[in-house]
Amino acid sequence: MELANVRALRGPNVWSQLTVIEATLDLRQVTMQFPLELAKFRGQLTEMVAFLAQEDETEVFSQAQQDRSILLGVAEVVVRLVVGLQNAAGSFVTLGRVVETRETGLFRIAFEYCEEDVGRQALKDALRLSRHALALENLLPGHAPELAISASGMVDELRTLDQQIRLGPSTNSIVMAAVARGIPFRRLNTRSLVQLGYGCKQHRILAAETDRTSAVAEAIVQDKELTKNLLEAVGVPVPKGRQVVDAEDAWAAALEIGLPVVIKPKDGNQGRGVAVNLSSKEQVFSAFAAAREEGREILVEKFAPGSDYRLLIIGYKLVAAARREPPQVVGDGRHTIRELVREVNLDPRRGEDHATPLSKIPLDDIACAVLADQGLIPDSVPAAGQLVLLRRNANLSTGGSAADVTELVHPEVAARVIDAVRMVGLDIAGVDVVASDISRPLEQQGGVIVEINAAPGLRMHLQPSSGQPRSVGEAIVNTMFPPGDDGRVPIVSVTGTNGKTTTTRLMAHIFRQQGKCVGMTCTDGVYIDDRRIDTGDCSGPRSARTVLSNPTVEAAVLETARGGILREGLGFDRCHVAIVTNIGEGDHLGMAGIETAEQLGRVKRVIVENVSPDGHAVLNAEDPITLAMADYCPGKVILFARSGDHPAIKSHLAKGGKAVYTQQNWLVAAEGSWSARVASLNNVPLTFSGLIGFQVDNTMASMAAAWALGIPFETIRSALETFSSDIRKAPARFNVLEAAGATLIIDYGHNSSAIVALLDAINQLPHGRRRIVYTAAGDRRDEDIVRQAQLIASGFDEIVIYEDQCTRGRADGEVIRLMRQGLSQGGRLSSILETRGEMVAIEMCLQRMEPGDLVLIQADQVDEAIQFVQNYISKLPLAVATQANPHRSRKSFEEE
Repeated sequence: MELANVRALRGPNVWSQLTVIEATLDLRQVTMQFPLELAKFRGQLTEMVAFLAQEDETEVFSQAQQDRSILLGVAEVVVRLVVGLQNAAGSFVTLGRVVETRETGLFRIAFEYCEEDVGRQALKDALRLSRHALALENLLPGHAPELAISASGMVDELRTLDQQIRLGPSTNSIVMAAVARGIPFRRLNTRSLVQLGYGCKQHRILAAETDRTSAVAEAIVQDKELTKNLLEAVGVPVPKGRQVVDAEDAWAAALEIGLPVVIKPKDGNQGRGVAVNLSSKEQVFSAFAAAREEGREILVEKFAPGSDYRLLIIGYKLVAAARREPPQVVGDGRHTIRELVREVNLDPRRGEDHATPLSKIPLDDIACAVLADQGLIPDSVPAAGQLVLLRRNANLSTGGSAADVTELVHPEVAARVIDAVRMVGLDIAGVDVVASDISRPLEQQGGVIVEINAAPGLRMHLQPSSGQPRSVGEAIVNTMFPPGDDGRVPIVSVTGTNGKTTTTRLMAHIFRQQGKCVGMTCTDGVYIDDRRIDTGDCSGPRSARTVLSNPTVEAAVLETARGGILREGLGFDRCHVAIVTNIGEGDHLGMAGIETAEQLGRVKRVIVENVSPDGHAVLNAEDPITLAMADYCPGKVILFARSGDHPAIKSHLAKGGKAVYTQQNWLVAAEGSWSARVASLNNVPLTFSGLIGFQVDNTMASMAAAWALGIPFETIRSALETFSSDIRKAPARFNVLEAAGATLIIDYGHNSSAIVALLDAINQLPHGRRRIVYTAAGDRRDEDIVRQAQLIASGFDEIVIYEDQCTRGRADGEVIRLMRQGLSQGGRLSSILETRGEMVAIEMCLQRMEPGDLVLIQADQVDEAIQFVQNYISKLPLAVATQANPHRSRKSFEEE
């Protein structure tokens, strides 16, 4: 029983829109043969793990199904165990799936996780438990059962891990409020830094701080003496006191302002080092020493009698208020204080690391000092009903509790508190007030504001010990995102077998015509506002997240390849438009378990499944697999095809749907019975006046996406008429050059569907002899390489084949051998040249180029190949080497 290929899918994926961990589970060593043995295995696990006790009994399968189905049952139990362990640890999940592979005993498993580390550890623990149960019944040869294995211990460790790494209650409340409003989020580190929203619409939070929280205001409230002085200036009641230099000075200050007093660090937080209601020199000296451990500068202030209140101000409005009680226990005449504290700390609401509604009560030196003031020690047995304090301050972080009193706060109290927060300049503040009665003005009862806190803890308001919880997370989100703002920029996701990059680039160009700063990812790199910030194949989720985290991006166009979807899921939660250009014969088949074009379509369908409910899927009506994706779109669908008479187009329009097609060399937008001409293909340089069919498809897809986003037709037309597939805007995407009387095309197509489309395209261009430089990628299946070569042999006169970086793990000469096998089956090819190295092959072909030739160079190393070709043709004697003029009319092409 082993695991392989364990990976976390951090975005929507082929399994679910949830975050999922998937793996290959190898059960080939398990020797089960009868349903009874599966029952024994489940029984062993049930004894170890209580949450499996309610599982339904195993179904008894027929003898023909028996061996395979019994192992499937084992795999299902393992997955249920992973899910159950996470739930028992407080990380609540539901999804768990098992899929059989072609090989008996190998299964693909997937399960939901909330925290990736917790999910991965739960998988390891489930495997340990399962191996143990199998070994006990001698069902797993070579694995002796461990002498001691504890499912409860595993759950405890998982719970601790979960509490350590999950978002704390303050941050989580804000994130959940954002999610409820449809605002996307992304955790930026392992602590509490979170991005809400995408691109230029984003805001960031750090616990209960936002990117609007003033650093100056934070600095002010950290200096408690400065804060008090500023509050006095606006008439806010504050306690008298001063800063002291040592313990003797602290006692002198206490006598000056009058006992009892409070001692606290000048820049402390969370109640650390704070001691209250001090009336003796010994107490003052002890408190000073404790405060000095938390900070060098110490304050002594007049103690204000009354209860400790925390008022939460968000956007200069009172949102919540709580009365806080210090940590305490009540005697029963039988148990020691130590035992009473231990019993209180068993409350499941109390935990470590602020991840739970309440914190455990510490029995530390400070607690012992407070006990001593009461004439007690930890081993004292207080009388029944006797109240025993463990702290004099009421901070939740040191074990205090809180009751909601929001409705009781007097308007004048709220007004004074808001004045105080305005004076220091915080957008979110927790204000500590001491008063006998929060329902009366402070001045009437000698109440004071003792402290203002930046990044206040929200636990006491979210889950008070008593009273009504308050929606403080929602209030914080509302200060960053006005009503109706979901924090999203337009996202267009583009996938398919061919045409993705060109469509992506054209769509980005349309956005730029609107004046937007566009973030774009594609196989050529990552671009922000047409500036490349990363190179290489950037069509995966990490690059998408890079774009969506950039605060200048106003619109995003994201090429979304199958590899990234399988490896990690999508880099976004949902998109406004999903474009699927085609599936055709597919590509990359035989990799990652994807064997057929239909399976490839299932992977690429993920972007369609994650369209916003008010968004659109743009689908190629002429590709059956792509067309079938329409049923899975949560939003609306726009179809495109080269003819408005296509049956799918006519049916879709009859139902009131939208479509884009061509008619008399015009691009037409239609909805129901309405239609409009948007642009003449004669004026769309990408399509070479409509001659290049696959570029017409790419143009229609981009036009449909722009229409879905509400971009005016005038803007779309202008963009289409100013975008061409030149080397700068769309490198190696059917770049057409003229050199020494020959037509030279540089393209990146590297699969059978691409070759078919290219052959259709070059049939429209004037030429005599056809030459091609080509190699197949070594990670394709043998039959795919042979198929590509067959197509080339049927459409070209001469080929230069080579091997280079693209062999991708195959032995030297193997790609060439397979290509020659396919080339021998073609009908047109008359000359085969062979070499090693891409640039060598290109040079060999260019040296043989003659006037009237059409030369197709399939670039693998795109930037290097383009640079090589440009340098070569620039040195041709007496040659005019230029970019072909895509504005020539259809008539001029036909005349040539």
